[in-house]
Amino acid sequence: MISARVRRFLLIPLAALTIVSLVLAAGCGGGGPAGGDSNQGELSGRITEAGSTSVLPLAEQFALAFMAKHPKVTVTYTGGGSGAGVKQCSEGTVDIGAASRDLKMNEADLVSYPVARDGVAVIVNTANPVSDLSVEQVARIFEGEIVDWSQVGGNPGGITVYSREEGSGTRDCFESKVTEDVTNAAITKKSNGEMQLAVQSDVSGIAYVSLGYIEGVKALSLGGAECSVATCQSGEYPIVRRLYFLTKGMPGEPVKAFIDFCRSPEGQEIAEDMGYIPLVT
Repeated sequence: MISARVRRFLLIPLAALTIVSLVLAAGCGGGGPAGGDSNQGELSGRITEAGSTSVLPLAEQFALAFMAKHPKVTVTYTGGGSGAGVKQCSEGTVDIGAASRDLKMNEADLVSYPVARDGVAVIVNTANPVSDLSVEQVARIFEGEIVDWSQVGGNPGGITVYSREEGSGTRDCFESKVTEDVTNAAITKKSNGEMQLAVQSDVSGIAYVSLGYIEGVKALSLGGAECSVATCQSGEYPIVRRLYFLTKGMPGEPVKAFIDFCRSPEGQEIAEDMGYIPLVT
C-alpha cells in the first residue's frame, strides 16, 4: 500500500526532511509562554517537538489539525531520529520527543504516550523478482550470511544491505524482531526517506522502512504475509511497533491538550487516514 503520508516528503530535498516547521499563517502569535490564555480561556503558546522520521509525517498532520482548532497555539517539529527525540526531551530542549521505539530502562525520567502503530517493511528494488522471504532469510541477509540474490530465488548478483544509524527507532524494532547482528558491511542511512531512495536506485539493495515509505520500491511479503495496514492490524505481518510522544514529567497546557487530541478518536482518524494503524481498531 502506498500511503499519502510519504508522497510529499519524497518530493522535497533530503536536507529539508530534518526540519519541518508548522506555523499557520494567521492567528498564531509569536513565541510566548506555553500556557493557556487566562483572559479568554483559550489555549495559546508554543509546542516544540523533535525526533523520529517515522512519526514526522503524522506529527505534521496532528499539528496542522490542532492549530486549526486552536489558532493561538504554534507547533514546530524537528526530525533527527528517535535517539534525538529522546535526548532533547530528556534535556528539556523540546516539549515533546517522538520515538518509534519503547523507552529503555535508563530513560525512566520520560513519560511515553502511544499515538499510533506502524509496520516496518522490508523493501527491495522494483526490478528484483524476489517477492517473499521468511523472517529467517531476511535475518541471514542482514547478518551477511546470504550474500547473493540467487540464494533466495532471485537473479544472480550480490546483495547490498542498507541499515539505519544507532539510535533509530526503526532499527531498534528491526533488531528486536528480526536480528541484532546486522553486518558491518551494511551501508548506514539516517532516515526512512534515505533508505527508500537508496533501494529505489539500487537493484541489488535491501532495506527496512516505516510502512508509509514504500513508494517506488517493493515491500516483501514475510512468510506469505504482505506488509499492509490490514495485516499489521490483524497481527499476520510480524514487524509491527508503536509510535510514541514523550514528555519529561507530566505536561502542562497546551502540551497535554495536544497529546490528548492526538490520542482521541479524531486524532486516531487522522492516523488511519495517513496510512498508520490506529491504537484501537
